[in-house]
Amino acid sequence: MKQEGCRKDVEHAFEVLQSRFAIVARLARFWHKHVLHDIMTACIIMHIMITEDEHDIDATIEDHMEAPTSEVEMVVDENTRFQEFIARHNKIKDIEDHIALRNALIDHL
Repeated sequence: MKQEGCRKDVEHAFEVLQSRFAIVARLARFWHKHVLHDIMTACIIMHIMITEDEHDIDATIEDHMEAPTSEVEMVVDENTRFQEFIARHNKIKDIEDHIALRNALIDHL
């Protein structure tokens, strides 16, 4: 019962993020796992900041120092990156791989 409650809480939180940030609602196949982690972390932090700001309307605006820039991996050849995406997509949609994995699961069970 406790696990079901936690699952519902996570689903609700994810729905809130999807309604507020369009990037969370889109397909994630094109992103690497570490990029998805960074996107979700940023959205959660921004959601918390927005929520706190909405509750504290009379707060004074404070000046803050600019955050240091993060290291960004520059992709020189977009064609290579796109080809990697297409290969991952085709692997997901390949019916022969699906049948082979299904049969392996049946044999295992």
